[in-house]
Amino acid sequence: MANVAVVGSQWGDEGKGKIVDWLSSRADVVVRFQGGHNAGHTLVIGDVEYKLSLLPSGVVRPGKLSVIGNGVVVDPWALLAEIEKIRAKGVDITPETLVIAENCTLILPLHGAVDRAREEARGTAKIGTTGRGIGPAYEDKVARRAIRLCDLADARVLEDKVDQLLFHHNALLRGLGAAELDREELLNQLREVAPKILPYAGVVWQRLDELKRAGKRILFEGAQGALLDVDHGTYPFVTSSNTVAGQASAGSGMGPGAVGYVLGITKAYTTRVGSGPFPTELLDETGEQLGVRGREFGTVTGRKRRCGWFDAVLVRQAIKTGGITGIALTKLDVLDGFKEIKVCTGYRLKGEVVNHLPAGQTAQAEVEPIYETFEGWSESTRGARSWAQLPATAIKYIRRIEELIEAPVTLLSTSPERDDTILMHDPFED
Repeated sequence: MANVAVVGSQWGDEGKGKIVDWLSSRADVVVRFQGGHNAGHTLVIGDVEYKLSLLPSGVVRPGKLSVIGNGVVVDPWALLAEIEKIRAKGVDITPETLVIAENCTLILPLHGAVDRAREEARGTAKIGTTGRGIGPAYEDKVARRAIRLCDLADARVLEDKVDQLLFHHNALLRGLGAAELDREELLNQLREVAPKILPYAGVVWQRLDELKRAGKRILFEGAQGALLDVDHGTYPFVTSSNTVAGQASAGSGMGPGAVGYVLGITKAYTTRVGSGPFPTELLDETGEQLGVRGREFGTVTGRKRRCGWFDAVLVRQAIKTGGITGIALTKLDVLDGFKEIKVCTGYRLKGEVVNHLPAGQTAQAEVEPIYETFEGWSESTRGARSWAQLPATAIKYIRRIEELIEAPVTLLSTSPERDDTILMHDPFED
């Protein structure tokens, strides 16, 4: 039996929530290992819809342990609000069912203020941040001035760290012409939230090691997607953490050997939220049609997603850099009814054909997609639960994608419903 890491292979919004929820029926533990509350995972179970941002998708399943690893940056106020929201839908969340790494970095109100002030100052050169303070929190972590969950239990350390943070951030806010932050107000906020969040704190690396030794199945849940990885994505239009599967180890406190199968969630077309290069973007009626059919609006932000054809070059690149074993192809039904469907198989840059997205910002903006055109299908694929229910042209499309990305389709999702899934290979049995 293999532990499984689930990651996005595009720019996020690939449908990870449903797949993680579907896989969690086979897992004992679900671990979030990076990102913050900018993730947006929607689960549909029966007639109830759950929108999760920070909580692992396993929380909605009874008997599963949910873990927030040290690689995640946690806004305690946002997390507590999310817990209450999910509790209101009948899900019991307690320190017995949810554990947060004691060494995870906290997102504070000042981080959101800095995030928004900087994005505003960029004008037309905005990165596309959600403004929730995630980037500034990761910066503080790397700069070794972050407040971590365990610090809430140590009054003296907490005061010293708040002084260091305000020395840095208030100088930045002054430079941006924004209001400075008050020391006592911040300390009072932290003292007030501490007893509410500290009961969830735990030694996650040790707990996970014990569970692994006991033979428990662990599912590692990523946020965003490989193309938003701070190293391997479309920099600087990326998130502030590593989103590839390698982070599952560092972000949970387990060694690389803990991750067995890496499942890359992959949408049957491409979407992106915010600024940055997007070679296959469609600014026409077809792009609009994809957005309407796919209900392409951000779970967290509500922002309209940019839409385009499937980019096999980028997905293949994500598979190589992320160590993806196989993919879960989602939203195939959105392509129902198109007379023809296109797939990007390469790029043209300054008259030459290239088979990867260059790292340079100018080159990324200048590449032109080279398309292969497929015959579409008029039949509906929505709700299909076996290959026999799929049109022959849809199967041909899937098989060609496998060839182009150099990885097999392990799972096929045909609607947001949990059971509308075709399983070719169980990742836990790898």
